Amino acid sequence: MGAEGWCLLLCLAFSGTANVAERQWQAVDVVLDCFLVEEGGHHGGFASSENMVKAVLVLRQVPVPDDGSLEGLTDFQVDTLTKDNPLITFEASVNLVQIPQAEALLHADCSGKEVTCEISRYFLQPRPEATVETAVWFITNVQVSGGGPGVSMVMKTLEDAENEAVLHPTLKLPLSPQGTVRTAVEFQVTTQTPSLNFLLGSTASLHCGYSVAPGLDVTSVEWRLQHKGSGQLVYHWTMGQGQAKREGATLEPGQLLTAGDASLTLPSLTLQDEGAYICQITTSLFRAQQVIQLDIQASPKVRLSLLNAAPQATLICNVAGYYPLDVSVTWTREEQGGSPAPVSGASLSNLRRSPAGTYSISSSLTVEPGSAGATYTCQVTHVSLEEPLGAHAWVAPPVAEQKSALGVLLASILFVLTLLFLGLQRRQATSPMSPKTSRHSG
Repeated sequence: MGAEGWCLLLCLAFSGTANVAERQWQAVDVVLDCFLVEEGGHHGGFASSENMVKAVLVLRQVPVPDDGSLEGLTDFQVDTLTKDNPLITFEASVNLVQIPQAEALLHADCSGKEVTCEISRYFLQPRPEATVETAVWFITNVQVSGGGPGVSMVMKTLEDAENEAVLHPTLKLPLSPQGTVRTAVEFQVTTQTPSLNFLLGSTASLHCGYSVAPGLDVTSVEWRLQHKGSGQLVYHWTMGQGQAKREGATLEPGQLLTAGDASLTLPSLTLQDEGAYICQITTSLFRAQQVIQLDIQASPKVRLSLLNAAPQATLICNVAGYYPLDVSVTWTREEQGGSPAPVSGASLSNLRRSPAGTYSISSSLTVEPGSAGATYTCQVTHVSLEEPLGAHAWVAPPVAEQKSALGVLLASILFVLTLLFLGLQRRQATSPMSPKTSRHSG
């Protein structure tokens, strides 16, 4: 049974259990399908070599929260794996460090997420004293899709008690009786959020944590920003002294030394803060890193205005202060008692950019409100908005149509008055005159 079958049994175990109110901890085996880079070595990050073979990593007895779904789960049987599929299998003890993201790794397959796992040779930091090392080190970089956590683990091979152990044909390393390469994790660097989105002007917290074996001390922490081919130092901590190269950047030394928390806080975000942040942690022997992508967003402001220019009215929809660049502007028209209907024929202005780096654009539409008028809506869609943003304007009928209707009304009134006047004059002209009285003198 391979790692894929093991995950299937694990998912079935999860689906058949009831929820438990109080979560407890249980040690389980976490099995990952990986690729082994056979040539070259590096100090962290994913290798670029194409010479990779399939491998399996078994993290032995990792403590994870248990809500009752892990009851009855058995340990991973390596001998079954090696008989069915002769993959290179690494067994890794985690007794010396903490693996805080083990739960996400354990449940990834059941949650429909993919886990990328890559193992490669690792070379120690140069040391002034001359030492002879018989052990070999490997670094494992694990990434969970869909915004899941990332983990980098440095593993040291363990000597087998048997002097005549069988060597692996390609790695030339002693194998356990079960045919596995036995290792112990001595250092790990992790992030909960490899990708983040924050609004312009807000405060961002970039998570980076670590765990190191007893006897090893953290000597330095470095945060760097990579963006559009250029890099710059953001924050540097060494031997108890921190120095911020970016104004306002902070790292809590107390949390760094006691809780293994090297998270970086960036207040008052600007567009210059966008990019890939590299959290690199160095000990007396090891160096590993995590990369966090920080994207900055700014929500657009929409303003709708009407220009009463002859011969037809024009609506101007001004969309200002948004970032990133992609934005969609659409129009609808609604008559009284009707339904909104899409309107075409709008034109866009040239793109404008502010000193702060945000974008602005205008959409203009020549309107035809008809004799009764109509309501026009400018609707804006942008990645920073949870739902489209709209602005509305009621457009009255054209002035010419209003004057024409008024002229007809006045002409009708004048015609009626003229008829009344002429009728009155005619009536007076045809009426008989009254007789006059004669006087006689006596």
